[in-house]
Amino acid sequence: MQAITVEDKVFDKQDFTASALAKADYENCFFKQCDFSGSNLSGITFSDTEFTACNFSLATLVKTAFRDVKFIDCKMLGLHFYNCNTFGLSFSFYNCTLLHASFYKLKIKKTMFKNSQLQEVDFAECDLTEAHFDNCDLKKAIFDHSNLEKADFTTAYNYTIDPETNRIKKAKFSLAGIAGLLDKYGIQIEHIK
Repeated sequence: MQAITVEDKVFDKQDFTASALAKADYENCFFKQCDFSGSNLSGITFSDTEFTACNFSLATLVKTAFRDVKFIDCKMLGLHFYNCNTFGLSFSFYNCTLLHASFYKLKIKKTMFKNSQLQEVDFAECDLTEAHFDNCDLKKAIFDHSNLEKADFTTAYNYTIDPETNRIKKAKFSLAGIAGLLDKYGIQIEHIK
């Protein structure tokens, strides 16, 4: 069965918890203030699509494809991105709340996370080469056997990253964030004025 393609369409303030989004390939579409919370988005493809102020909390993402997708001001609690279709997987997050989400084992090089809450997000075994965490709260985020080479954490905060179990060559950190690389040693770093 050939997938239906929906192109250049704007979806505004639609509640997809009441009536499900049709299974299709969405290309160059805009979703504004839509509610996908608890929705099953399995098997749907989104390409060159933008989501603004949408709620994706606890949505099902089995084989969902995100290709060059922007999430802006979205609420995204408990999402399992590791279930997504990995072919061409590419997205960016601006001003999003991504609590308890998981990117386990995904290759998401050069991903932009900007002004986002990434608390308790699972990045274990994730390839985040050249990813950018601009002004992001990474409290209790999990980095375990992750590739963080050339990633930029300069303005990120509240992270704990073990340099012995993660690849951090040429990653960028601020002096204020250095404590997050030394947490496991239980040492105290004092700021001298």
